[in-house]
Amino acid sequence: MRHLIRAALVAAMLLPGVLPGAASAQGFTAEQRAAIVEILREALRSDPSILEEAIAALQARDAARDREVARGAIAAHRDALVNDASLPAKGASRPTATVVEFFDYRCPYCKRMNPVIADLVRADRGLRVVLIDIPILGPASVTAARAALAAQRQGRYAEMHDALMRLRGEPTEAEIMRLAAELRLDAERLRRDMADPAIGQRLDANIRLAQALGIQGTPAYVIGSEMLPGAVGAEQLREAIARAREARQ
Repeated sequence: MRHLIRAALVAAMLLPGVLPGAASAQGFTAEQRAAIVEILREALRSDPSILEEAIAALQARDAARDREVARGAIAAHRDALVNDASLPAKGASRPTATVVEFFDYRCPYCKRMNPVIADLVRADRGLRVVLIDIPILGPASVTAARAALAAQRQGRYAEMHDALMRLRGEPTEAEIMRLAAELRLDAERLRRDMADPAIGQRLDANIRLAQALGIQGTPAYVIGSEMLPGAVGAEQLREAIARAREARQ
């Protein structure tokens, strides 16, 4: 009987029309729905763990739905994610797997993940990491993003990227010029390129791509057909990379 009640509550939460306020369920009268609700209420009073299981079932359903939505969005934007030669990248030139990282230079979790990503690239000679900056944390994020893309024009994107990720203070223009001097960049050219409207257009395109994929924060990783939000562990990344490779075979 207890198992039947659990199943009924899960069905009530997963299917529209059983609980009050929802659309009428086919085959139930108003009196029958009221009786079902009363049975469920009594069951919850006697065993609250039933609700926990029902919530877990809802969360599992929502997670599965989100994964399917992400897979569809990734497939629709595959070319922009992995075949855009203008996007900066690290690692293999002929990769057997690609990680696409969405990040912001002022995001502390992105900074924490930078050495993790660097270790993966060093250890995996078939891995390529595409770096897509979405400066969503204010004007200083935009300044830092412009500096990195301007450094790319001098062939020093990776160095500026890592320097900005290591930076513990705000990426002000003064700090950026200090980093430029350390990296022996042409500072005047860097300033000019930072102001180039084309770099602003690149960043706008990055943000539109992130929005199309449903990315709501940084960091976020696209690996194969999977989306991994947040500062995930190295092992989780390696497992996703392995699944992406298996899917290509």
